[in-house]
Amino acid sequence: MKMKIVFISLLSVFLFANCAIGPTHGFIFNSTKFAGTINPENNVKAVKEAKGCQMTILYLVSFGDAGAGLIANKNGISKIATIDHSSFSLLTGLFRNYCTIVSGE
Repeated sequence: MKMKIVFISLLSVFLFANCAIGPTHGFIFNSTKFAGTINPENNVKAVKEAKGCQMTILYLVSFGDAGAGLIANKNGISKIATIDHSSFSLLTGLFRNYCTIVSGE
């Protein structure tokens, strides 16, 4: 009985842990790009583009930075026009990559 509970618990973790990888999910493979936010005043041109990513390996190690403010600051973008996102995963928990793409002036 204990083995059954452990199996169901582990299965639940793998099935429900995929919720923060993007708007679409793939257990074996996922590669998506999706819109984030746009400057509502539409007064900033998308002259420069920069990307920052956060990676996770085996649900054990996670590193990187996908924060829009830091990406813009590091790449000399003082006015943000759009913030988009992309995600990539291989076998859900084996490798994940979540990126933020910032464009502006």
